[in-house]
Amino acid sequence: MAGALDGLRVIEMAGLGPCPLAGQLLADHGAEVIVIDRQSRPVDFADVNRRGKTSIALNLKNLSALGIAKDLIATADILIEGFRPGVMEKLGLGPSDLPESLIYGRMTGWGQHGPLAQSAGHDLNYLAITGALGAMGQKDRPPMVPLNFIGDYGGGTMFLLFGVLMALYERSQSGKGQVIDAAMVDGVPAMMGLMHQMRGAQQWSDAREDNMLDGGAPFYRCYECADGKYISVGALEPQFFAQLVKRAGLPEGHCADQNDKSNWADRRAQYAKVFAQKTRDEWAAIFEGSDACAAPVLHWSEVEAHPHNAERGTFVRVNDVIQARPAPRMGRTPGLEPAPPGAMGDDTEAILGELGLNEQDLIQLRDKGALT
Repeated sequence: MAGALDGLRVIEMAGLGPCPLAGQLLADHGAEVIVIDRQSRPVDFADVNRRGKTSIALNLKNLSALGIAKDLIATADILIEGFRPGVMEKLGLGPSDLPESLIYGRMTGWGQHGPLAQSAGHDLNYLAITGALGAMGQKDRPPMVPLNFIGDYGGGTMFLLFGVLMALYERSQSGKGQVIDAAMVDGVPAMMGLMHQMRGAQQWSDAREDNMLDGGAPFYRCYECADGKYISVGALEPQFFAQLVKRAGLPEGHCADQNDKSNWADRRAQYAKVFAQKTRDEWAAIFEGSDACAAPVLHWSEVEAHPHNAERGTFVRVNDVIQARPAPRMGRTPGLEPAPPGAMGDDTEAILGELGLNEQDLIQLRDKGALT
C-alpha cells in the first residue's frame, strides 16, 4: 500500500541530525528520498535515519558531478539541507541556481541571518539563548543538559517538515516554490507559547524547579523508588491528584491545597520518602488501571516489552536494531514498514540510469572523479 506521500520526490543533502530525521520521516510515509552523499561507504544497519532512502555519491567539487546534482534536483519537489548559510551557494546549488518550482528547506541552528548565523553551535547552545535551557533542572544546580530532542528534533526537524509541507500546499496554488529558513532558535520559542502565557499571567517564575511543569510541583516530578529506579508522577488536575493521593497513601488533606506553592518544598521531601518505600514495579502495579497519572520510568532496554508499547507495536527490530515504527498513524495510508538502511552510494548507477546516463557515461564520470 502506498504511503500518504507517495509520488513526492525529496533530495536530501547528506548531513547530521535534524535533516536526516526529516528525510526519514518523509520516507516513512512514502516519499522518495534520495540522499546526495559525499562518499560511498558500506551499509550501517544501525543508521536508522537512512531507512527507506536511496543514495548517490557525488564529488560536488567536480563540475560533471555538480551538473548531475542539478539535473537530479530539477526532478525533485523538495530539497532539504543543513549546512551553514552560504555553503550551498558556494557549491553552485543555492536557490537561485535551481528551478523556481523547487521547495528549498534550509535547516540550521542559528538561522540564515543574524550575528550568530556563521558561528558553530549545537542543540544546547540554541536552547540556551531561547530561555528554554535556563528553565530546566534543579534550582541549586546548573541547568540540566537535555537530550537533543528539543532543539535538533523539536525546534528543528519538525519545523523544517512543517515548512516544506506548507510550501508544498502553497505551490499547489501558486505554482512556485520558496525557501524555508527553519532555525532551531525560532522553532524552540514557537513551542513555548504556554510558558510565555504563564509568565505573562505571573504564574511562572524564572527560578528553576519552582513551577508547575519544571519539577517544582510535588505532583509533577520523578521520585526514586526502593530499587533505585524511578516513578514519574504527573497528576496535575485535582481529580487525578486525588487518585494519586489515595493510591500512594498520601495525606488526604493535601487535596485541599494542592496548588499552594508554600507547601511544595516540604511535600516533595515527604513524597520522596513515601515512594522510596516500594520498588518501581510495585508502584506501577499500584497505579495500574487508574487515572493517577503515574508511570514507571523505563530504561531503553525495557521499552519494547512494556505492554502498551507492545500492543501498539510502537517499536520494531530491523536487523536486531530497535527503532520506532512510522508516526503518526494514518487511517487509509499507513506508513511503510521499516526496512534496513542502504549503503552510501549504493544506488548511484540506478539513479544515473534514470537520468539517462549509460555505462559508458558512468565510466567517464568515474575517470573524471565525479563519482565517489
